[in-house]
Amino acid sequence: MPSAYLKRQKEMKRLEKQREKAERRAQRKLASRRQKELPAESPSHAGSEASTTSGAALPESAPQDQLPLPT
Repeated sequence: MPSAYLKRQKEMKRLEKQREKAERRAQRKLASRRQKELPAESPSHAGSEASTTSGAALPESAPQDQLPLPT
């Protein structure tokens, strides 16, 4: 027979599991939103550079990766 202590422990474990599940759900939701946004931005951004500069975009993009971080 479960005592009040064991019932309380079981309830706490159930609540913790609910919180973890909600957190995972929120993370998946954010990840899917980011994934939807990034592919939509990348082709339009890359396509505009390729059509306007005709190959000169590659040397320009390399120094951008090496810019110092703002403090």
